[in-house]
Amino acid sequence: MLMPKRVKWRKQQRGRMKGLAYRGADIAFGEYALQALEPGWVTARQIEAARRAIAHEMKRRGKVWIRIFPDKPYTQKPPETRMGKGKGGVEYWVAVVRPGRIMFEIDGLPEDQALEALRQATYKFSIKTKIISRREIAGEHA
Repeated sequence: MLMPKRVKWRKQQRGRMKGLAYRGADIAFGEYALQALEPGWVTARQIEAARRAIAHEMKRRGKVWIRIFPDKPYTQKPPETRMGKGKGGVEYWVAVVRPGRIMFEIDGLPEDQALEALRQATYKFSIKTKIISRREIAGEHA
């Protein structure tokens, strides 16, 4: 599963997810992409589940780019613990995703297979997403 090799600080504050994603909001590598429509935390498990669903649907053809990385630690205190005694331990890692962020890109597949692979990946996330293609974007700007 994805997680940082090392971090400067072991625990982080939650922060806020306001605004749109300006970085990572364009298709850079593939022909088809999965774009986030709402803000949220995407866990390392969700990213791995989506990657496996895409790889399964692609049947060892084409290429996949994962454009998000879980670099934020999610901490949790054990159940039935009294208040105080400091912040809980790191349970898992999350990627902060804002609306517009490209999460996955794929290339080297026919259109129907590429769309089906990304559609399978959408079921793995707790946020709304949409599938976009490079041609759609080029058509909108032209």
